[in-house]
Amino acid sequence: MSTGKDAPVSESSSQVSLQESLEECMEALDLFLNNQFSESLDKLRPRAKDSMYHALIYATILEMQAMMTFQHEDIVHAGNTMKAAQEVCQRFRKKSGSLLSRSNGDDLTEEQLHAEVSYAECLLQRAALTFLQDENMVSFIKGGMKVRNSYLIYKELHTVIQSYAALKGPNHKHLEGGVSFGIGAFNLTLSLFPARILKVLEFAGYSGDKEYGLSQLFVGATSHNLRSMMCALLLLCYYTFLSFILGTGEGDVADAERLLNPFRLRYPRGAIFLFFAGRTEEIKGNIDEAVALFEDGCKAQQAWKEFHHMCYWELMWCFTYKRVWKMAYFYADLLSQESRWSKAMYMYMKAAYLSMLPEGEARPFGDNEVELFRRVPSFKQKIAGKSPPTEKFAIRKARRYRASNPVRLPVPVLEMMYMWNGFTMISKRPELTEGMMETLLEAERTLQEAPVNEYTVDDGCVILLLKGVCLRNQGNLQAAEECFNKVYSSEKKLKFDHYLIPNSLLELGLLHVDQGRRDQAIKLLQKAKNNYKEYSMESRTQFRIHAALSKLKADTSDQDEITSM
Repeated sequence: MSTGKDAPVSESSSQVSLQESLEECMEALDLFLNNQFSESLDKLRPRAKDSMYHALIYATILEMQAMMTFQHEDIVHAGNTMKAAQEVCQRFRKKSGSLLSRSNGDDLTEEQLHAEVSYAECLLQRAALTFLQDENMVSFIKGGMKVRNSYLIYKELHTVIQSYAALKGPNHKHLEGGVSFGIGAFNLTLSLFPARILKVLEFAGYSGDKEYGLSQLFVGATSHNLRSMMCALLLLCYYTFLSFILGTGEGDVADAERLLNPFRLRYPRGAIFLFFAGRTEEIKGNIDEAVALFEDGCKAQQAWKEFHHMCYWELMWCFTYKRVWKMAYFYADLLSQESRWSKAMYMYMKAAYLSMLPEGEARPFGDNEVELFRRVPSFKQKIAGKSPPTEKFAIRKARRYRASNPVRLPVPVLEMMYMWNGFTMISKRPELTEGMMETLLEAERTLQEAPVNEYTVDDGCVILLLKGVCLRNQGNLQAAEECFNKVYSSEKKLKFDHYLIPNSLLELGLLHVDQGRRDQAIKLLQKAKNNYKEYSMESRTQFRIHAALSKLKADTSDQDEITSM
């Protein structure tokens, strides 16, 4: 393979070196998926300065590590490595004109097409790091520009490989896999974003086709090519995470399992696949099976502790669903000590779990929830110039503990569980929903017996919203509707938790969807979308509303905004 800028490379030797590098990179990925992370990097490093694929895969693994460690120096190092990989790819690209500006594709070598798709992937991954790395809007916009450039290259490549049959070289499946990954990723991701967020990202006028994106990624994941892993991981993230956190919680578990099974057979101890297997069991409501898989994921490897942190996070929620507050606290405590991802969130969850224990019960490690709540704001961080919404929410909720005699939060764990769409996780297990309902009824009794204070109405509405979600899980739709309506009718009385109103409208809308009342559902969802701004966790609520409207095939644009009431 060429190592100089314009060193001539014969067509046959180019193909051999391209094929050799693809085979070596496939072997390196194989090592990576078998938890042999250092060996994988050792295999890639020697050729990372002269082979576009060695450079790209080497930088991709470092980026995955950086996103998990969240250490500034790891993020900077991964960014520099990805930039170097982009420069390697640039050396192999066609020097002039866009791909589509040529009258036919015959003058493009196979290697130049591979360089094009690898270059687009470098841009995309550098954009992801830019959003993490810097704290100002300029870098955020720079990241957006990289995303747009990447998107345009993928679009052109997609047209080119569909147009020119003559360009099918011996490594075409890897080229197709790269294009499937890019086109699939963009279509799926853009389909999840509400119009107002696309405007901010300079993607006004674009909208992704979710089904087309999923089908492209599925083709990429199930054909044996270099991007199979990336396509599979993105699909598994969508099915088991994004559809819950940014959607209405209807991830297709059957599709996730169909995708996961061949990888689990091939990599039975692969930490990544054990993690996703745990997540699929969690979604099915098989909490004990999920716990066993997450614990297995921790035992499978010790090289990357960051994989453990992903498992700890899920184990924390699994024990939350079972209401084993001390075990959940234990995992929140481990995260607060070991993970840099969101120390404010971990501290808040530690305090929240302790606050769920009876007052007289001994606290682990002699911790005190009031002291922990007071420490939450000191761990605030910024990503792309802004604090993560979950941290902002935790800091705002913890604020009441600054008082010398603080008014306790009624059910902080369940409230945060709602934010992560955890009630959907327990919907298939009646006994888990029943347990949550008991906790809520007890909190309601405590609130009714306590003296009225400035938080009384808000706390009552938090409990009502969560009761409504439990009642919906139990199929008691009329009682659920009454709860959501009570929250909505309290709009003028709320002092702090204004997020409850758009969320009660969202829940009412979803309830109407369950009952087949499409028109009423759309009306409520549009009202929730257009009439409320600047509330806690707004973007997450907007994503869910967008997902519900998309499912109903309703207009999701912002053109017909309803005037605020």
